[in-house]
Amino acid sequence: MHPRRPDGFDGLGYRGGARDEQGFGGSGAFPARSFSTSSDLSHWVTTPPHIPGSRNLHWGEKSPPYPAPVASTPLEGPVEEFFPGGGGGSVRGQSSEQLNRFAGFGIGLASLFTENVLAHPCIVLRRQCQVNYHARNYHLTPFTVINIMHSFNKTQGPRALWKGMGSTFIVQGVTLGAEGLISEFTPLPREISHKWNPKQIGEHLLLKSLTYVVAMPFYSASLIETVQSEIIRDNTGILECVKEGIGRVIGMGVPHSKRLLPLLSLIFPTVLHGVLHYIISSIIQKFVLVILKRKTYNSHLAESTSPMQNMLDAYFPELIANFAASLCSDVILYPLETVLHRLHIQGTRTIIDNTDLGYEVLPINTQYEGMRDCINTIRQEEGVLGFYKGFGAVIIQYTLHAVVLQITKIIYSTLLQNSF
Repeated sequence: MHPRRPDGFDGLGYRGGARDEQGFGGSGAFPARSFSTSSDLSHWVTTPPHIPGSRNLHWGEKSPPYPAPVASTPLEGPVEEFFPGGGGGSVRGQSSEQLNRFAGFGIGLASLFTENVLAHPCIVLRRQCQVNYHARNYHLTPFTVINIMHSFNKTQGPRALWKGMGSTFIVQGVTLGAEGLISEFTPLPREISHKWNPKQIGEHLLLKSLTYVVAMPFYSASLIETVQSEIIRDNTGILECVKEGIGRVIGMGVPHSKRLLPLLSLIFPTVLHGVLHYIISSIIQKFVLVILKRKTYNSHLAESTSPMQNMLDAYFPELIANFAASLCSDVILYPLETVLHRLHIQGTRTIIDNTDLGYEVLPINTQYEGMRDCINTIRQEEGVLGFYKGFGAVIIQYTLHAVVLQITKIIYSTLLQNSF
């Protein structure tokens, strides 16, 4: 049906069709208004429908503010739908949602800051104790660790405790990038679905193994940066880890001694430690998460919980599960990590700090033939506790992590209480 147009159409609102004789909306709902000066266009102009909060204005009238609903025009639904600025419930809900998003981001950021920045001095001292076969003080308790940290800070400054932190981020980035690229160009799954099978798990672990192999030379370069003494260490750039890693692969860069183990002999201990760490942490994380969720579910059934508690239960169980998984895997695999670090550092002409005194340096002159020889030598010359040198730093590291999580939870609870 072709609409009809007037002969002299001058831009007025056209409402064509059958409704121009009856007005907009059918049988007289909004009848057409007439203009005394333009009677020939009266059937083309209609009155717009009434909009809440405004009126069809005539000359000399002003639009009133939003009026309160009257009985003649009943409103359907809650008043907040028509008055978004006047209802407090929607504003409170939006502010709570924004606070929830901000708090989730803050909690995750605090956890990452604790794991990678605040705990880095513990990682530095832990690795120095692990590779120091000269040491007579094993630093198995946090008290001796705090004392030696104070000595390093006094003699070399704060940089001695935060050295190599940039290289650890580079290793994490290389690991994530290698895993993404390998999973993209191969059928190896990056994640395991709920309906898993042994083949899928094997392919997933193969992906992890290939990732650790790619990141291995950069991990070795990062290890050297974290244990090298600040007294004889040059001001290296942040990309020195990448340069050293590539040089280790192609056999160029800083000259090494003949005791340097080839990368092929380091693949097995590196992949073994990485895969075992991943398996143990994944199992413990799932186990703790199931327990916490079941406990939360039972508490919800027993008594009604507040929205604040529901928001707390949305974030902290996963953080606690990650904390427990990382702690257990580090404790269980600490002896293997000691062996791995000694194999990586051998033959690199690295000078470390004396962890017994805190103001001298020591060279690394080990001559391990491989993983088995390293294990036997440590057990014979240093005893079983020799595998746990620097274990007090692990206690301090995860104590700090637990304290930060607790403080974050208190701050988050306070913010939620003020918002509700």
